[in-house]
Amino acid sequence: MQTYFNGQFIEPTDARVALTDAGYQHAVGLFESMQVYHGRVFQLERHLERLANSCTSLGLARTLDTDALAAAVNQTIEHNQIDRARLRLTLSGGDTNLTKPEKDNRPGLPTVAITCEEPTIYDPAYFEKGITVLMTPPLANPFDPMQGHKTFNYWGRLRTLRQAATAGAGEAIWLNISNHLASGAVSNLFIVSKGKLLTPIARGEEAKGALGAPVLPGTTRAAVIDLAESLDIPVERKMLGISDLLDADEAFLTNTGWLILPIASVETKVLRSKGIGTITAQLRTALLEHIETSTAS
Repeated sequence: MQTYFNGQFIEPTDARVALTDAGYQHAVGLFESMQVYHGRVFQLERHLERLANSCTSLGLARTLDTDALAAAVNQTIEHNQIDRARLRLTLSGGDTNLTKPEKDNRPGLPTVAITCEEPTIYDPAYFEKGITVLMTPPLANPFDPMQGHKTFNYWGRLRTLRQAATAGAGEAIWLNISNHLASGAVSNLFIVSKGKLLTPIARGEEAKGALGAPVLPGTTRAAVIDLAESLDIPVERKMLGISDLLDADEAFLTNTGWLILPIASVETKVLRSKGIGTITAQLRTALLEHIETSTAS
């Protein structure tokens, strides 16, 4: 499948980024991973809204033309005649110089790339039995304004994900510096306790005057919250401790790839020994149905 690169379709191996690109030099850039079903991106508007919010709040650009980006995404799908795929929209800083005062800096054109891949196929057993997760040291820092955004700086997250895989786990759970639960390395975290759905506070959901939350407001997370509320499952965004996870009735992770992935155990602590929980299963079924109805029409 060909790549959309700065307004043209080329072979992925032909894409070239200048050595002076701020993404290459200083990791100045953002990205969105999206899933295509029936030739349509699920929650495209939410993805682009999050991208635009991060772009302006982090100073990558004053504005972002999300209509143009949406058109480029849809052109990429049509050009490659895609029915089902994983898309990544990458927006790097181009020749933007962030060392100058904003009033003196005339941002150059960003580098825009949209790449297509076959969707990842996960072992069905993951969704029938759940996975083991590994706990990490406190890594999510609410004093870091870059956290809670999908920036190029993913090295730390991928490193902990590799450590989890080495230990036989499927994901690493990040703590923030106060030892409260933050998220997975590449996912959002949900806990079910006494019939209520609990999730750590994400960026943009903080109480007035509170520290910024170092948690990405995931698009799949948002869809799950919407579905839970439509099913009359109480939802609460709050600070959660390790004991909340260890004592949970159910727990699961969300991202655009695996959607809803149950947690069977936290290291050696077994949460569920026989299949996934009732609410987890209910929400996964509802999410799959929602994706089908919203993309197949």
